[in-house]
Amino acid sequence: MNRIKVINEPSELVPMLRSVDTPVKRDVLKEVTLEWRTADEIEQKFGPEGREAIVFFEKMKLVETRWHAKTGGYPEKSYHTYYTSFNINAQWPVYEISDVLTAAMMSDEEYADIEEKILEQVGKDGRFSGDVAEALGLSSTMLKSLVRRSVKMDYRGHRIELIREEIKRCPTSG
Repeated sequence: MNRIKVINEPSELVPMLRSVDTPVKRDVLKEVTLEWRTADEIEQKFGPEGREAIVFFEKMKLVETRWHAKTGGYPEKSYHTYYTSFNINAQWPVYEISDVLTAAMMSDEEYADIEEKILEQVGKDGRFSGDVAEALGLSSTMLKSLVRRSVKMDYRGHRIELIREEIKRCPTSG
């Protein structure tokens, strides 16, 4: 089945750009494009960074999952790319696209600092995104881009909320 991801909002580019920002992520994405793979198989082949990549892809909704029954063992979640192609509508104001590219390309250290500030604002119960943007002096596009880069939080309507236990239980996602 052909599934096409249509990108209409600038911040939706962040997951795309971040999904291929390291050689391991690129290789893992290629691997799950070809065949269904479990997180253990990915980790065996690519190491802990491979497992982190698959968690990232799941949060970014770039992979679909299904349970794979192992012979004589417990079922294990396996992953495969969800989309076969992307359609990007790329007509956005310069100030918006510059926020998107800044969020996507900032160093991991710089991002960790701003992510922590956003998480402090969001708290364990979540918070309206407009309040977070105002408190941190960020544009709504910059905030959306930063949140979309994170594996710790996501948008639920106009609120930013922490991602619940399923992803947090992954041994390498902290």
